[in-house]
Amino acid sequence: MSRIAARAAKLDQVCAEAIDIARDAITDVDASEVGEHLEVIAEGDRLVTHLFDCHLPGYRGWRWAVTVTRVSRSKHVTVCETVLLPGPDALMAPGWLPWNERLQPGDLGVGDLLPTAPDDDRLAPGYLESDDPAVEDTSWELGLGRTRVMSRFGRQDTAQRWYEGDQGPEAPISVAAPRAARCGSCGFYLPLAGALRQAFGVCGNLYAPDDGRAVSIDHGCGAHSETLQEPDAHVEELPTIYDDSEVEAVAVSRAPGSVEGDEPAEPYGHG
Repeated sequence: MSRIAARAAKLDQVCAEAIDIARDAITDVDASEVGEHLEVIAEGDRLVTHLFDCHLPGYRGWRWAVTVTRVSRSKHVTVCETVLLPGPDALMAPGWLPWNERLQPGDLGVGDLLPTAPDDDRLAPGYLESDDPAVEDTSWELGLGRTRVMSRFGRQDTAQRWYEGDQGPEAPISVAAPRAARCGSCGFYLPLAGALRQAFGVCGNLYAPDDGRAVSIDHGCGAHSETLQEPDAHVEELPTIYDDSEVEAVAVSRAPGSVEGDEPAEPYGHG
């Protein structure tokens, strides 16, 4: 099978020189909002697009694009279309995402309904065998079995999210806690059932910030059950020490008329 190579469009000089015609075609805005001519692009035979800088507020980096053409053997240039296109550094809104991809934890409010897709990978039919004994116990309840239970992928995804979140070992409150204050050794730690029991439980300490939340076994905080208040260390008072190595003689005067008035003054030790 023969292959026909795509031929690059040749720039038509007549259309390329029609800058003023292209500029005048931008009539929807004020002339001051059309900036300098940026470049010219060959779109096809005698088909050229002129790009102008855009000065519209809120359209930083956008460009006015005016496509012009002419018929064969004619010097008369006509305008095909005028559009506003984003440039390589244009300020643009983020790409559109379906609602189920935009949804974030905590977005569900009171009275809201969040339908689960029938093919959700996190769930598996309740009648299928599972590698988790706890799931089997709930799947085969007589008349009360759940239609769907968490699949292995669902449990792994949940465990990874919990472990890397605020209830994992790298959470700020866990890093700041004493090294020995880990949830696995705390009396308020309630292990989960099933396969997640090996790594997760629920905090049951009323005064802990994670009360009622799933925490990893190596998570920690300052409300550990074995965190006891240590008594203040007793400080012994040092005895008072007098330095009698130097004694200064001080004359002691006697009251006039005393019996010892005629006797010489006795030296008095003064440290």
